[in-house]
Amino acid sequence: MTVEEILKDHWLMFGRNFFTRYDYENVDSAPANQMMNNLEKAILDPSFAGCLFSHANKTYKVAKADNFEYTDPIDGSISKKQGLRIIFEDGSRVVFRLSGTGSSGATIRLYIDSYEAEEAMHSLNAQDVLKPLVEIALKISQLRELTGRQEPTVIT
Repeated sequence: MTVEEILKDHWLMFGRNFFTRYDYENVDSAPANQMMNNLEKAILDPSFAGCLFSHANKTYKVAKADNFEYTDPIDGSISKKQGLRIIFEDGSRVVFRLSGTGSSGATIRLYIDSYEAEEAMHSLNAQDVLKPLVEIALKISQLRELTGRQEPTVIT
């Protein structure tokens, strides 16, 4: 049995998780901070939960949104403000993280992931499957408008 066959059997049994990361490097710090501040204010408003967002043939309903914090399982320490996170009712997630806001510019990282149970979706390219979520994330954040960046520096 090949690795590809094992993978396809796994997806058939459990579904497939799709993931991508968009990095916007060396963004001017002021608009990057403005984008994150505006976004945080918007997503922490209680009325944000339940909002519907659509692109192409997909519609997503916000289940919850927060500024993610991480609790270390070893020492119990809490790392706050680890990223602005939007979780949709189907489990799809969008996370924005900002780093390196010094004098040389900032990096905005956009993480997108989504689960697909439907077998017909399993063999599709991750960028194609996640495109509606990417476009929704860019619209909600106004990243293009505020930073002037139309494309990421790196897509993984």
